[in-house]
Formats: sequence, structure tokens, C-alpha cells
Amino acid sequence: MTHNTDPPDQPPTRSGPDPERVHGFLEYCRYERRVSAHTVAAYAHDLKTFLDFCRTQKITAWDTVDPKQVRFYAAYRHRNGMDGRSIQRELCALRALYRWLLREGVAHTNPALGVAAPKTGRRLPKVMDVDETARLLNFPGGNAKTLCDLAMMELFYSSGLRLAELVGLDLPDVHLVEGTVRVTGKRSKQRIVPVGNTAREVLLAWLAVRATLATPNEQALFVNQFGRRVNPRTVQRRLRTASQAQGVTPLHPHLLRHACASHLLESSGDLRAVQELLGHTDIASTQIYTHLNFQHLATVYDKAHPRAHRDPRDKNTPPD
Repeated sequence: MTHNTDPPDQPPTRSGPDPERVHGFLEYCRYERRVSAHTVAAYAHDLKTFLDFCRTQKITAWDTVDPKQVRFYAAYRHRNGMDGRSIQRELCALRALYRWLLREGVAHTNPALGVAAPKTGRRLPKVMDVDETARLLNFPGGNAKTLCDLAMMELFYSSGLRLAELVGLDLPDVHLVEGTVRVTGKRSKQRIVPVGNTAREVLLAWLAVRATLATPNEQALFVNQFGRRVNPRTVQRRLRTASQAQGVTPLHPHLLRHACASHLLESSGDLRAVQELLGHTDIASTQIYTHLNFQHLATVYDKAHPRAHRDPRDKNTPPD
């Protein structure tokens, strides 16, 4: 098939593959697979982009897309400035869609299988050091709301939870006598993670006042000002406000997850244990924290080791 060099600015009048199939797939993700709302929204955005591409390329049916066209799509996105990680995310969405289309009998092959995104340098997440984390968490829970904020932050840092995992916690998931919490992660996989002593104490204090906010029969561990389950955006906003009040870098929940993983790995060196705590299916996702720890080690070395730097005034001194 002959491809256009670039999609035209104005799409042709011919319709592309049936967009209702994308709607059906998103409903399947939402109600059968019960994936997070964030993932469904990302799928919707990425698949709309691919649909627009199909229209410009005069691709009219899902079953006529072939691997060559998917590779061309990935290359086109890369030429237009998208990084490899984002392209890989779009290809994952496309592969997931085609798995559903195969199940529905709409397609006979998955053209996105085996198509790889262009490689780009891996971005390391920003991680707070131990002192900065301690300063963030050192504020009094003066009322039920601030106590709730502190309990959420302590649990993020203690147990390395994702935002959706914390928001989804119910009262029966928390076992403070045992010092554990049952977490439902990606693809509805459950795991049991430990809760540290400090987090346990703050959670006990929060549970003692939770009833003053929660509506009757509400099972959510963390509730908002209306007594209902707190939503992700509210958690993000409240953590950002709390961090600013403490004079710490503007905080998002994943920053505390990163801090938990990095500090634990730095102390223990046990990559498998950190993988299990975080709920990573692939250990490669956990290995990023080994790079972070090396980066920290290199910084400490450069600052502290007497042989780390030569005297710039002594240009004739050979390297050690």
C-alpha cells in the first residue's frame, strides 16, 4: 500500500473505521475489566488520535489495518515530536483494542503486535530525600480534615500506594493490629502490603474522628468534606496544599510512592521485595529505582570523596 508522506491538514470526507467499536471497547474496559477511569480516558484519547490518522490515510475498516500501517503511524507520531514512551502508550491502547475486536469477531489479526515505539532516554522520576520527606510529614493534624490529609500522606509513603489504590481503600481492607492493608491494584490484582508504625498511629487517630465526617454506611477509608469517598483530584489538590504549607516541593501522590520505593531500596537493596510492595508485574519497572540510587551515590561521591575532583589549577597533574 502507498502511504501519504504526511496526513493532510484537512481530513477527507470518507469515514474511517467505525468509532462505535472504540466506544464499545471503552465500555468493556470500564464495566467488565473495571480498569481505572484514568486509563479509560487515556485509551479514549489515544484511540481517537489513531482514528483521525486512519481517516487521513483512507483506512475504512478495523480489519484492513496491517502492521506496516501501524509502524507508519508510530513513525509519523515520532516525526511530529512525540516521545517514545507516549508512542508506546498509544500502541498499548491499540493492542488492547484489537484484542477486544478479535474477541468480538470484528478483526482477525492484531496489527499492533510486534510494533515497537522508537527508543528514547528513560526519564528518572524526581524523588524527595529522607529529610525533605520528614519535613513534609511533620505537621499536626489539628482537625479531622488535616488529620485525614496526614493519614493519606503517611500511607502513600509507608506502603508505596498508587493514587487509585489509596482512593479505592475500604474500611475492611485495613488491618492495623497486623499492620497490613489489602490493596487492589492494576487489573484488579490484590496484594497485602505492610503499614509502618508511624502510619499506623496516624491512621488510628484518623479512624477515631472519621465518623464525624463520613456519611452513614460509607465504607471508604478516606472521605471528603461531604462524607463520601474522596476522589483522585481532591487528593491531589489537598496534598499539593499541604506540601506548600510545609514549604516543600509541590507534591503529587506518586512522588511519595517514588520516595517510599527509593528509600526502601537504598536501605535494603532488596529489589524483589520492593517490586512486590509496589505491585509491579515486570521487575524492569522497579529497576528504575536502582538508577536513582546510583544517581544519589554519584552525587554524594562527587561532594564528599577527596579524589572525586582534581584541583582545576593543577592542569599537569595526571588523573589518579
